[in-house]
Amino acid sequence: MAKFIIVVMDSVGIGALPDAALFGDEGSDTLGHIIEAYPDIRIPNLKKLGLCRLKNLECDGGVIGAYGRAAEVFPGKDTTGGHFEISGLILDKPFPTFPNGFPKDFIEAFEKAAGRGTIGNYAASGTEIIKRLGAEHVKTGRLIVYTSADSVFQIAAHESVVPLDELYAICEKARGLLVGDLAVGRVIARPFIGEEGAYERTKNRRDFSFAPPGETILTAVKDAGFEVLGIGKIEDIFAGVGLTMKNHTRDNEAGITATADAIKADFDGLVFTNLVDFDMLYGHRNNVKGYKEALEALDRRIPEILTAMKPDDIIIFTADHGCDPTTPSTDHSREYIPIFVYGKDVKAGTDIGTRRTFADIAATAAEFFGLNRWHVGTSFLKTVTGGESQ
Repeated sequence: MAKFIIVVMDSVGIGALPDAALFGDEGSDTLGHIIEAYPDIRIPNLKKLGLCRLKNLECDGGVIGAYGRAAEVFPGKDTTGGHFEISGLILDKPFPTFPNGFPKDFIEAFEKAAGRGTIGNYAASGTEIIKRLGAEHVKTGRLIVYTSADSVFQIAAHESVVPLDELYAICEKARGLLVGDLAVGRVIARPFIGEEGAYERTKNRRDFSFAPPGETILTAVKDAGFEVLGIGKIEDIFAGVGLTMKNHTRDNEAGITATADAIKADFDGLVFTNLVDFDMLYGHRNNVKGYKEALEALDRRIPEILTAMKPDDIIIFTADHGCDPTTPSTDHSREYIPIFVYGKDVKAGTDIGTRRTFADIAATAAEFFGLNRWHVGTSFLKTVTGGESQ
């Protein structure tokens, strides 16, 4: 056996889904619009993996992988729902959102559990709300709580006022309270540092996700006796469920290094990586130039990842939703995700078309590992290899 590697380029969508208008995302195209804004973008390796075919670009040197895109069945556009669907768990309703803030009775229960008061409790940009409320928080010790268009309950605190261990423990208490109609997709710790007028969020963010309510490819591969390594915030997104190993990297560069190291390591199983910077640092901040440079930075290191692969390994580069930085919105966008497949046995230039669901990735991994009982999604393993199941 060998490794099946899934690299989620967080928010790198590739065009609006047919129902995007229902989400306010008509016309969104994260990758396409960045390429339009920067025609000289240097991403030769992504192009070779199949992006040139998906976006009608010059394919200098030909295509070395199989390629396609996938639609989302889950009726949302958030990180948790997208990752769950990639893993073969399709939720039938979106997580609740609270554009007008969380109910008073919940806030009161949360304050009692946390042992601290709160300020905020409205939808806001994370960087803006700490500018607005940071000084009051530092003076009073009250927690800054806020949400967004996504299904999140976010807690911002200065690291000198609320130590990280306390902040994480408070988030766990919030996670325990946010159930039923309040069951948001994620509780997020948002620590920051600095002085008034120059507050800066740190890389000590932690996500406390809604635990998967059913089987995922992670649990199936683990139960079959293989290793399952989560890199980046995969541990948080899946609440640790289904993992045998974890490497909680905090940025793209560290995540790429950890992925290359994992490919070289002596174990068989699933490697599942999330590269968070595209979404967290650039998509939500409408930083088109930063997003473009992050894509170029990943592209420069793709040969390192592919070279590390053993003969029977298969890797998929994909996404979980969009976050088009060229639109007025700073929220996620409802988009197709790209699927780029590479491996020694993958037939170069194979077009896998538009897949009905992200879960086809999980089905392909299931066939790779010989999990014949898997029934969610449609595997494209034979399509890209032309041979028998691994």
